[in-house]
Amino acid sequence: MSEKLHLTSFSKDELTDFVKNLGEPKYRAAQIFKGLHERRLRSFEEMTDLPKNLREKLNETATASTLKVESRYVSTDGTRRFLMKTRDNFPVETVFIPTENRDTICFSSQSGCPLKCDFCLTAKLGLLRNLTAGEIVEQIIIVLNDVYGIGAETPHGTNLVGMGAGEPFLNFENLIKALEIMSEEEGLFIVPNRVTVSTAGIVPKIYELAKLEKRPHLAISLSAPNNQLRDKLMPINKRWNIEELLEAAKEFEKSLRKNERFTFEYVLLGGVNDTDEQARQLANLLNRYELNRVKINLIPHNSAEPLEYHPSSWEQIERFKDILETKGISAFVRRPRGRDIYAACGQLAAKK
Repeated sequence: MSEKLHLTSFSKDELTDFVKNLGEPKYRAAQIFKGLHERRLRSFEEMTDLPKNLREKLNETATASTLKVESRYVSTDGTRRFLMKTRDNFPVETVFIPTENRDTICFSSQSGCPLKCDFCLTAKLGLLRNLTAGEIVEQIIIVLNDVYGIGAETPHGTNLVGMGAGEPFLNFENLIKALEIMSEEEGLFIVPNRVTVSTAGIVPKIYELAKLEKRPHLAISLSAPNNQLRDKLMPINKRWNIEELLEAAKEFEKSLRKNERFTFEYVLLGGVNDTDEQARQLANLLNRYELNRVKINLIPHNSAEPLEYHPSSWEQIERFKDILETKGISAFVRRPRGRDIYAACGQLAAKK
């Protein structure tokens, strides 16, 4: 028997074609799409606005959900980490981060990750597989239902960050399709302007992203001011080095909309990439490329065994930040969230 179709992966047009092939009127597709995405229902039986015979037909060939929550963890700071499993039993992790004025969901684009960044726990898993567009969307549905209840409105909208497990730009097609599905007004209605996607430096996809009319914000993980150190910390640098990466960033900057900026992320590793001299190197590097609409997020490393790195001291983090700002670089420190439940940046490794 062939695997059932996951309708959460379907665009509105694809769903319309699917419904037509079932011999059903076109408006049923709109009902199903709304049921899946606006009402956030995870089974066809819950879609009681559909006739029973249609629900039976749907159950024969399709499914509304494939991810199952295996474990759920709540941090002392309110962060929630969800460990899910795909229908072929691969781990997927998603993190909900509440703040006073907004909620953020950090989603995964792959199960595991192939990039082998030396300071990241997820890298120890290796790549298990790419997630489908529907599996990306379903993460958001599961989290919103857990936090607010099935189909309930969110109090102040939802921001998304593609900074969970995996390299999003190595699953580019499914990522973009998922974002298009989530942006539909009759669905989750999370528009690209509320989404940030992070890449470790897949240079061709940065150029491709720049050409998209409707696109998320971009964050680039840098974490070193020179090629020698970045080769060690982030082996992807051996494929596309810092110069190639910054050339792509410069080209991307030309495509920015009014008042838009993009971000470099810099994980601060105590005694490794956090010295005063390295801060000056970093500032000089960015100034050399005349990147004027960029900010740097400084991320204290989140320690976890078997990683041998440790975070910089708060005193050195502030010194690093001050040096960047003295040289005209906008810098911000990202406070760690969910460290106690392995939900912080670089800690997602399917830990129980």
